[in-house]
Amino acid sequence: MSVDYLISILGPMLEGAQMTVLLFLIAIVVSIPLGFLLTLAVNSSIKPISLLALIYIYVMRGTPLLLQLLFICFGLPMLPVVGEYLVLDRFVAACLGFILNYTAYFAEIFRGGLLAIDKGQYEASQVLGLNKWQTLSRIILPQMFRIALPSVANESVTLVKDTALLYAVAVPELLHFAQTAVNRDFTIVPFFVAGIIYLIITLVLTMFFKWLEKRFKFE
Repeated sequence: MSVDYLISILGPMLEGAQMTVLLFLIAIVVSIPLGFLLTLAVNSSIKPISLLALIYIYVMRGTPLLLQLLFICFGLPMLPVVGEYLVLDRFVAACLGFILNYTAYFAEIFRGGLLAIDKGQYEASQVLGLNKWQTLSRIILPQMFRIALPSVANESVTLVKDTALLYAVAVPELLHFAQTAVNRDFTIVPFFVAGIIYLIITLVLTMFFKWLEKRFKFE
């Protein structure tokens, strides 16, 4: 393995890594707030909304992400009548699939955070004369986010690794360029390089969430 060879494969693989990071950022930025809204829907006093939210979470968590990606990329265009209007760019379709899937997981994480808050917190808020919105925004949500932060960090690392599924829907990401180099050069070195790049990305992400936990003084 020469330095020249590493340099020759590193360029395309870093290009693929950019696609990996871009998908991760889009999915995490959109699915976290959507997950929180879905948590509120689950806890809604309006039963049909709560039921629909629970069914959505059950379906998205109960089926493989790969199946959801394949359905959005290749299944939607095959639907009768509306299929021709549902032909999406592969990357856009992949983003949609990741957002829909991870929204369900983040919703469950936030729901767990809400359940971990002692009921006495609500009673204390009433004693202090806080209304529902003040109780939610000043008392409940800050505690919920602190409780949920380690689980959000873990799910975010999983999201980075799941971006390798882009390979299955022909989006040229990091693993795609690694596999191409392996097939072309008959060496497993590109796999090691891809692994190191994934580790660097997850290390940066882990350090970021550790900083967040420290900033919010999570114990």
